[in-house]
This record gives sequence, C-alpha cells and structure tokens, in this order.
Amino acid sequence: MEIPQIRSEILQDSRLHWITVSSCTEVAAAGEDVIQGLSRPQKTLPCRYLYDDRGSALFEQICDLPEYYPTRTEQSILEAYAPEIAQLTGACELVELGSGSSRKTRLLLEAYQPLSHELHYCPIDVSAGILKSTALDLLTQYPTLRLCGLAGTYEQALAKLPPPVLDNRMLIFLGSTLGNLDEQVRHQFLVQIKQTLQPGEFFLLGVDLQKPIGLIEAAYNDAQGITAAFNLNLLQHLNQCFHGNFDWTQFRHLAFYNSDEHRIEMHLQSLISQTIDLKALGYQTCLRSGETIRTEISCKFHLPALTVELESHALQPLQIWTDPQAWFGLLLCQRQCIPGDCP
Repeated sequence: MEIPQIRSEILQDSRLHWITVSSCTEVAAAGEDVIQGLSRPQKTLPCRYLYDDRGSALFEQICDLPEYYPTRTEQSILEAYAPEIAQLTGACELVELGSGSSRKTRLLLEAYQPLSHELHYCPIDVSAGILKSTALDLLTQYPTLRLCGLAGTYEQALAKLPPPVLDNRMLIFLGSTLGNLDEQVRHQFLVQIKQTLQPGEFFLLGVDLQKPIGLIEAAYNDAQGITAAFNLNLLQHLNQCFHGNFDWTQFRHLAFYNSDEHRIEMHLQSLISQTIDLKALGYQTCLRSGETIRTEISCKFHLPALTVELESHALQPLQIWTDPQAWFGLLLCQRQCIPGDCP
C-alpha cells in the first residue's frame, strides 16, 4: 500500500497541512495481522486491505447503487439534522475517520460555516489518492477552509493527530464503519476515541440498524457486481503489498447475514485447491476448494444496547436521529468526565 510522496505538491496551498503516517514499509511490517488471519481455522483478512486507491473508488460506486441503502439513508438524516448538530456543538474542528470523498461531511461543513469565520477539517483515510483529490476539491469549494489531511489507519492517525486549532473538536465516524469491528476490536477502538477526546468534546457516529435480512443481504450482493469487484480487489492489493500470488479469477464473492451475530459477512471462496504464497512475509497457506476467507463483517446495531456500550466508554449520547423506517441511526455523543481527567 504505497503512500505517494505528495507533500511538496499540495503544500503549495497554505490552508493545507499534510501528514503521511503510514508507508508501504510500515504496512509490510504490520503484515502479522495477515498471517494471523490466514492461520485461523476460519481464515480472515483485515478489512482495511479493501481500501487501496482502486478499492476506495469502487466503494464510492457502491454507495450509489440502488441496493445499497446505508449511504443515502444516512445522508438523508444528515440533510435533515446537520444544522441541529452544529447548533448543539457550536463551532468546532471536525476530524473524520475514513473520510473517503467526504460526500456526507460536506453537509456538516455547510452547517458549521455560519458559526465561525474559518472552517477546520481533518480527514483521515488509508487511501492517500482519494484523500488528496478530495482535499484539493474541498479547498476550492470552501474558501475559508483549513484542512489537515492524514493518510494512514485510524490507530496511526489518531496517535499523530495535531493539537486542535479551535477550543472544541468533534470526531466523525460515519457509514456504520463501527460495524466492521468485532466486539473486542470495537472496545479497543472506543477506548482510543475516549483517550483522543477531551471532556466536553463530541463524537458523531453513524450506525446501520437491525432490519429485514433480505434488505441487508441485497445491499452486499448488488446486481452489477460492484461489491464483488470491491471484495476481489483485496487480493490484488495483498499481491502488491506482500508480493503474493493470489489469482482473483479463482475466487468468488460471498455475502450473507449471520443471524446469531447480527451481522453481514463478506467472504472470498476458493474455487480450487491452491497454495497462497506471500513472499514479502515469508508465509504460505493452503486453501481447499470451497474454503472461504472472511474479509469483512458489518454488524447491525440495536440502539439501546449500543447506547449502553458507548456510555461505558464515557461517551454519552446527547441526541439520536433515525430515518422514518429506522434503518439507520446517527448519534451525537459527548465525552464525559471520568476520575483523573476533570478539574
């Protein structure tokens, strides 16, 4: 996952600060998660490898598919309530995890624009390509915007996040990306969110809610095959990162709902018996014909249980909005004081 050296090119605009917090070398060093996943009885791969530049572009296409309700549903909530969110928080710096093209965040930028003479936005994404193109577009669209782009994983970027420019900050995590984390990893993530925010600061979270299974499964098995291409592209990305020999034509995309875990699961199923060699990691594994590698989960949440989970991490939901069908939820949380961090 080579991160382009684009700092000197885009820093010509004084309103832009660029921080590259991961490199191909660091990704290779972190390949232990790939080895661990492929060594399990149910083989898995970290879903972050779905998002190289091509994967990010494919995901943008997925967001516009008729079957894929999450993006348009969450956007409709933001269209209705972004001004209310801005009024509840007041002027603040916006930090977005997994920003992509920032299509929904533009609704927030519009809502916050009247509150301050200057907008401050920090988009974070593993795909430096989409981060760069979006940053340049946003600077053109918003003349008062100051932008700090961070290319890297959530964990890396939050650890390198510069001190806030304004007195207030809101972390934004949209698209129900929280659902891609299992319970243990979700706990670790929420701990980091709690540690990043100061008491009184905000966390805006979008989550997909439980609903009829047929509706959910259709969203991950679109008729055009864009989601299948997105899933299979992960293998090409691993080949580039780790000098692998995955042949994507010998796999097929599977997506189904796991009712016990309340989550969709995406898998890649091997069509033949084959040996996978990741030379950069010095690692080989064998796949049986029909065996699957799980590449992503997407948990569907129950709002009362999620509220309890957030509160246990000192993140108090102040307001919860949903669409008329209650397919999707948007939660504005505020970091609470805990012993040791408040005066």
